[in-house]
Amino acid sequence: MNKLLISNLSKTYNNEVKALNNINLEITTGMFGLLGPNGAGKSTLMRIIATLQDPDEGNIQLNNLEVLEQKRQVRKVLGYLPQQFGLFPKISAYDLLDHFAILKGLTHKKQRKEKVHALLQKTNLYEVRQQRLGGFSGGMKQRFGIAQALLNNPKLLIVDEPTAGLDPKEKNQFYYLLSEIGEQAIVLLSTHIVDDVKELCTRMAIINQGRVVLEGDPLVLIEQIKGQVYQKTIHKREITDYRSTYNVINEQHYLGKPLIQILSKSDPGAGFQSSNVGLEEVYFTQLSK
Repeated sequence: MNKLLISNLSKTYNNEVKALNNINLEITTGMFGLLGPNGAGKSTLMRIIATLQDPDEGNIQLNNLEVLEQKRQVRKVLGYLPQQFGLFPKISAYDLLDHFAILKGLTHKKQRKEKVHALLQKTNLYEVRQQRLGGFSGGMKQRFGIAQALLNNPKLLIVDEPTAGLDPKEKNQFYYLLSEIGEQAIVLLSTHIVDDVKELCTRMAIINQGRVVLEGDPLVLIEQIKGQVYQKTIHKREITDYRSTYNVINEQHYLGKPLIQILSKSDPGAGFQSSNVGLEEVYFTQLSK
């Protein structure tokens, strides 16, 4: 089993923004979700693990490798799909993946061809392998990104906000692909989309303002707040009063009126009704603190 151990990791940028504040995580083979709002520190953490940035303090171990000191060795067993990545629009999927394979050291022509074909099959891109990448949909580009990240059979695959902009069908295809990879490797999924974690991950952490504020099994975390979330439809002019009186964790609209959810260990009365609880409610309870 693969293991990623993150210890006392901190990072402050020159503008005095503390992007990471004493992060500690232990992650093993399988899908691990890192959930948090934009600006929470997720991308900074991903870049540090991917050896693209250095922290101010802390250590990271991947199996028997010291990530911050043995970057070259780590990169040999690392796959990385960043949130934004560029592709050459006029090159075919096959030709570019073959080029990436050469860059990753697959110089034997027959073995490289077999590897490229296998990955195009795995990512369901084989039938369009001669198509120019400029004509690919968002989901196809993401799957190509996964194909290049898998060229070196990584022990750790990092994917940063991978489903943003994908339609439901593309998203489901991507979920299936990631879960399959997670059977053999650590897949670290960084996202602000709760459904990504709910569909894929058996372990997760919520990060907010540079800190890990909650960690565990999503199903267990949901169970811990069952019976403690209540909701009520109110008038818009009442929102400020309810915020000052109750622990409001979420605000949305239902049939044109504000619907609020609150966290309360006992029935608050006042017209509140018990609410169904899912991972979104777990997420909101942490962001409202």
